[in-house]
Amino acid sequence: MIASLNGTLTFKSPGHITVDVSGIGYRVFIPLSTFYELSDEGTVVRLHIFTAVREDAMHLFGFCTSEEKQLFEMLLTVNGIGPKLALSLLSGITPKDFIGAVFAEDRAALTRVPGVGKKMAERIILELRDKLVKLDGAAAGGGVRDKTGSRDVLHEDALSALVNLGYKKSTAKTVLDRLFGDSPDMISLEEALKKALQMMS
Repeated sequence: MIASLNGTLTFKSPGHITVDVSGIGYRVFIPLSTFYELSDEGTVVRLHIFTAVREDAMHLFGFCTSEEKQLFEMLLTVNGIGPKLALSLLSGITPKDFIGAVFAEDRAALTRVPGVGKKMAERIILELRDKLVKLDGAAAGGGVRDKTGSRDVLHEDALSALVNLGYKKSTAKTVLDRLFGDSPDMISLEEALKKALQMMS
């Protein structure tokens, strides 16, 4: 069972990355919070890893902080939440805000995440309220590193990332069109995703 990875970042995208460890490339699925924290390709990364083993596959999920990994593991204990939805939750709301929403029973904050309806929000609050006490106060890092690229490519990358997170393509495109129109100097995928998520929340 893989618990951590320390290697060279050879590929980076909002949904997954590739980490080279002694010549072996590991595909690791990540939430947006971890994507924001990663540096450019070619740099060394250290990730906390959750290994999910199934009959037909083994998937690795990586996190910059141990708190995010613990929260991911707790989310998987909730009936109806699998790895994909758990990643969406960590991508759509920071650990600190998630914990605060559970404690405050703020269902509206939870249902803003694609895939989380009212019943799921109720279940999350009911099943995780006591478990989250030890994670109270945890916060995701917000360091953003810019990566230049053409506006068209940046727009398409942002649209693809939002669709993968569960947003409707037409809705995401409308928001991104407005966002890029209002921000002609935008060159960062991380910044585009953050602002688009805020606009759709």
